[in-house]
Amino acid sequence: MTVKIAAAQMNPQIGNLEANLKNTLRLIDEAADHGANLIVFPELCNTGYAFESPQELAAAAEPVPGGLTTEAWLEKAKQKNIYIAAGIAEKEGPYIYNSAAIIGPEGFIGTYRKNHLWYNEKLIFQPGNLGFPIFDLPFGRLGIQICYDFFFMEGTRILALKGADIIAVPTNWSTGSKAWDERGYCMGDYRAMVNSNANKVYIACCNRIGEEQGISFKGGSIITGPDGWPLAGPAAQDSEVILYADIDIMEGRKARLLNLDESIKDRREDLYDKLLGYKRE
Repeated sequence: MTVKIAAAQMNPQIGNLEANLKNTLRLIDEAADHGANLIVFPELCNTGYAFESPQELAAAAEPVPGGLTTEAWLEKAKQKNIYIAAGIAEKEGPYIYNSAAIIGPEGFIGTYRKNHLWYNEKLIFQPGNLGFPIFDLPFGRLGIQICYDFFFMEGTRILALKGADIIAVPTNWSTGSKAWDERGYCMGDYRAMVNSNANKVYIACCNRIGEEQGISFKGGSIITGPDGWPLAGPAAQDSEVILYADIDIMEGRKARLLNLDESIKDRREDLYDKLLGYKRE
């Protein structure tokens, strides 16, 4: 089955929920009109990222589902017959999570909560408590990692072992020492290539652009195939753009099962599974 994935690189505005929602709806329309089956948005695309206080974040966060943003995405997904994986600030009772909402034409599908909080995120967000869920979509099985989660290869491997065909990575990769090279690739792009190849999965990393509180975000969104090579991207560092890639779910599964390099099948579970704590479900 051929599936068209879209990664919608955008520039969220801190705290401007109305403008951010309007922008995501415009990008969903554009991607759907280009035949996309699944669109991936950046981390915290509805709120922006660099909150200065828990109170500022709390004012922007919303229940998932049931909030203004997810309700609008639900309506748009149904209207355009498209699936959405988007970063969102989720409020549940007194707690706020750095989450991703998974939504489709049939309604709300599920939530992923970022397991590995980076730096100041630990001061304002709760760590994820939902583990590594897999979301069954009509065209394949979807896993999610958010930004810093992607630094931990165990998470990617767990999703692959649980049968993920596609891993969506809403992210807010920021600039730093030697973060981007002369080819326009950032470290996250290379990590996507390595993780795709090692786990024989499709990976769609969607970064943002812009600047908040002195933090610069330089795009570089990328979609990679099971052989590790880019199918689209890296995207430009300074513009809103949608990357598209046509992927073959069955070819991805064959890569895991019928490849000379069988890095999933040839694992020595007897040596390290107990230490790493994961088993196929």
